[in-house]
Amino acid sequence: MIEIGIFLILLVCGYLFGSLAEKRHYRSIIKREAELNSLPAIASRYPATDKCYQQHLVYGGVVVASDYFKSFLAGLVNFFGGAVVSYESLIDRARREAMLRMKAEAKAKQAELIFNVKFETMTIGSGRLASVEVLAYGTALVPQIPSDPPVITPQYARILALNPSQA
Repeated sequence: MIEIGIFLILLVCGYLFGSLAEKRHYRSIIKREAELNSLPAIASRYPATDKCYQQHLVYGGVVVASDYFKSFLAGLVNFFGGAVVSYESLIDRARREAMLRMKAEAKAKQAELIFNVKFETMTIGSGRLASVEVLAYGTALVPQIPSDPPVITPQYARILALNPSQA
């Protein structure tokens, strides 16, 4: 009987501390998203062609671990069957955090746009406490300074060949 009481107390503590940490993380994410909202990140494979840009690979990676309460709920859902809803917020936080870290790197390089944004997701570990790693990456476009000689990449040369009016 004492073991069940200890288990329930630990489960409630896991729920309280896990939800507190998750709410704090969401507040931080919302604040940083508002700051970085002016930097667009799009999934298009084709860059803007309105002016010359330097292209930089930017990425942001994050590992977010599950708490004991969510792991317990996921175990119950796996036992009885159904969708594991308790991990949806874990994936959501990881994707948004990875995107923010990628945007912060692009902003540090003074980029105007990130295009061809992709996400890679991987589960780390299994059993009691699973973690999720998310990597967001894309190509940041940094406007060239007018005093710099234009850098014509092979891809940009193909675009100019298709649209000679932009040359």
